[in-house]
Amino acid sequence: MNADAYERLAKALDLLPGGYPPTKSHVELLILSKIFSQEEALLASHLTGTSEAVDAIANRLSLPVAEIAGKLGAMQAKGIIWGYERDGVHKFRLAPFIVGIYESQWEVMDHEFSHLVEQYWNEGGMEGIMRYEPALHRVVPAQQALKKEFILPYDDIKQLILQARSFELRDCICRKQMDLVDNRRCDFPVRVCLNFSVKESPAGRNSITQEEAIKVLDQTEEVGLVHTVSNVATGVHYVCNCCGCCCAILRGITQFGIEHSVARANYYAVIDTEECNGCGTCEERCQVGACSVADGIATIDLTKCLGCGLCVTGCPTEAAKLKLKPDAEIITPPGNYKVWEQERLHNRGLI
Repeated sequence: MNADAYERLAKALDLLPGGYPPTKSHVELLILSKIFSQEEALLASHLTGTSEAVDAIANRLSLPVAEIAGKLGAMQAKGIIWGYERDGVHKFRLAPFIVGIYESQWEVMDHEFSHLVEQYWNEGGMEGIMRYEPALHRVVPAQQALKKEFILPYDDIKQLILQARSFELRDCICRKQMDLVDNRRCDFPVRVCLNFSVKESPAGRNSITQEEAIKVLDQTEEVGLVHTVSNVATGVHYVCNCCGCCCAILRGITQFGIEHSVARANYYAVIDTEECNGCGTCEERCQVGACSVADGIATIDLTKCLGCGLCVTGCPTEAAKLKLKPDAEIITPPGNYKVWEQERLHNRGLI
């Protein structure tokens, strides 16, 4: 492997808001070599977090526009860079490793790749990516855990799905990865990652209907998965359904002790002790160990509670409730992805 192209790409990725920190073993380069050819890595290393027109990229590389356009288009189709077309102009940018490049590998994840990723997490990659704020993801409450009038506008995921026009269902790459390293401790379903768009898109082999998308949302709440989305107020276009043993975002808390690896919802759980029968369902459903039962009564550790509402949706006696935090404790997510990126770069000391 010619490491130079991958070293350049790794450095470019680490300059993005999400980061891609190096390790002593340089396993991060081996990961990139599994995803990018050397030519793709070299081309991607010349991109930045700013979308640019093809001719600008071609001019910088002193290469023909048509040649660069074809290569960038093919890389976009693989999900290893981002691009879009507006008013007839194609623009491309470097995609972050997470959330971006890594998740696009859900169909090609194999034994070697899964072990390289696990090695990267354990050698500091998880800490380096997850510890900065704003967090990559934020928790949104189970839609059945709150009355509609209590749901903050940016938490109403069901309404976003109802406004969308195209939908796609993918495998959870985190559960696939943990299966391949033989370290999965749950039996949650794998095909639960929802993508949606307000734009009409041609149907593909992973396309689903709006009705099916709502059904996935409801079913994941029922089995006990935490909804997490991009940590922005507007522009949300996917819902991950996470468990504490597999999903990297929550493993940041449960395994690596990174308290703010996910932004918590603006809600908290409470237990009506008169209604609680101590059945332990809330304890079983909580993905971060915030619920526990002692002396026949459930209690909530508010220092751990994510506000996900799974204890509420699973409680057979309706003893668990979800409440909105006081105004002084409400944290509004960054307005959009561009704002999130600027805040994150600032907190990483890159601007």
